Amino acid sequence: YNEYKSYLSGMSERYSFSLTTFSPSGKLVQIEYAIAAVAAGSPSIGIKSKTGVVIAAEKKSKSILYDDTTITRMEMITKHTGMTYSGMGTDFRVLVRKARKIAQQYYLQYDEEIPISQLVQRIANVMQEYTHTGGVRPFGVSLLVAGFDQETPYLVQCDPSGAYFAWKATAMGKNHINGKTFLEKRYNAELELEDAVHTAILTLKEGFEGQMTEDNIEIGISTKDGFRKLKRTDVKDYLAALS
Repeated sequence: YNEYKSYLSGMSERYSFSLTTFSPSGKLVQIEYAIAAVAAGSPSIGIKSKTGVVIAAEKKSKSILYDDTTITRMEMITKHTGMTYSGMGTDFRVLVRKARKIAQQYYLQYDEEIPISQLVQRIANVMQEYTHTGGVRPFGVSLLVAGFDQETPYLVQCDPSGAYFAWKATAMGKNHINGKTFLEKRYNAELELEDAVHTAILTLKEGFEGQMTEDNIEIGISTKDGFRKLKRTDVKDYLAALS
């Protein structure tokens, strides 16, 4: 049995550089590596409340010489939809561009904003395409899409495999297991938006290294009025209220 296990292990290594070939154990190893890149990325949190969705992300600069006003971890896709990520920021940029194009094409065709379910499905289709096409690699990024659609808030995660699923609250990136455990204890369906913001900050604090300030976290809110990123002064006020 041990010989068979070591044989399988050796075979898996042989297949680990191929994206489009299954290993003998039934895995596409490059996708697992992409998911590992997400798990090692900067943390991001999503929480759904009764009246909207909150997404929060750690935004740490590698050098104090960076102009941190040019660095962002979340982007608006449509008026009511925003997106953050864990993993590779460069891959996120590509998917943001694709998502905006998908949304605009839908708007041109139907003269209304794309429903969250369709937007997420089409982004996931793009990500899935990169798991079986020769000459490409999977996206090293998981997305959290927050939106408000027909009086209903949505929070959906898209993974490098092309799988997508809706959450009430979730954590991605570094320390995501502790983040999810914390959210399981704190979350309830009757959360107000303000409480969701506080909970998102507290969840980020769980694995945060160093001092959390308005300069190294970002918070976005999606409500029936649209998606917006909180200004630094607003984030500072939330942090002061929790200290």
